[in-house]
Amino acid sequence: MSVMLISDSACDMSQQEASALGVTVMPLKTVIDGVEYLDGVTISTEEFYDKLEHCTALPTTSQLTPAEFGDVLRPIAARGDEAVIITLAGKLSGTCQSAHIAAAEYPGRVWVVDSGSVTLGQCILLRYAIRLRDRGLSGGEIAAELERIKGRVRLLARVDTLEYLVKGGRLSRTAGFAGTVLHIKPVLSVQDGEIKVLGKARGSRQSDNMLTEFIRSSGGVDFSLPVMLGFSGTDDALLRGYIENSKSLWEGHLPELPVTMIGSTISTHAGPGAIGAAFFAKT
Repeated sequence: MSVMLISDSACDMSQQEASALGVTVMPLKTVIDGVEYLDGVTISTEEFYDKLEHCTALPTTSQLTPAEFGDVLRPIAARGDEAVIITLAGKLSGTCQSAHIAAAEYPGRVWVVDSGSVTLGQCILLRYAIRLRDRGLSGGEIAAELERIKGRVRLLARVDTLEYLVKGGRLSRTAGFAGTVLHIKPVLSVQDGEIKVLGKARGSRQSDNMLTEFIRSSGGVDFSLPVMLGFSGTDDALLRGYIENSKSLWEGHLPELPVTMIGSTISTHAGPGAIGAAFFAKT
């Protein structure tokens, strides 16, 4: 009997990597100017950013349905295997509820874990689940361990532009204009499925420093568990600059820092130029 790991594409793990790691990543739907795309399947992250720059209205995403989860779960159950589904935060999407509805048909065989996070934070929880699966834990054991540890997941990011927060209605136009004039680059976190502003810095260097300080004060990085850095847009220059500025935080702990592109679920609101880090806090 095998344990199959399933996630939605908000985790920002590519289909190629997911296939190599034996994980199923189900694509969320992204609607851009009335055209629906399957995230990471019929539109790449690079293509998404190109369309984000030129679209007439802010893109939207739609949740996965119970039927879509059912289509994935039926062959798994038919083989006699188990499944653990790791979703983006239930407070951010109805995808988690859809997974619960589908899983209810397979009691004791399918478990659903609300990551309480998204993008990089969701991804490191999925990567930890892969470690547990490869150690031979059962589906129930994996789900229980993820529930135990997910409160230690930290996802912090700094935004380079306020334009998309204004377009998405998360920031008033007046505040957005004032912040742009003052070169404000807020530092954000995702806590218990909610996006929160931790601080507002003026300029990239101050914002980088603030992000580093919040990482240090968030319980310390447990380098024995997955760590992930990410950037939005197609240019990683801002992230490379940040890594150089904060190298004392990372040096000597990992042979290299895992980096990924942040996809449509968050970037629709953060815009290009955002950088983020996800890790498990020591405490």
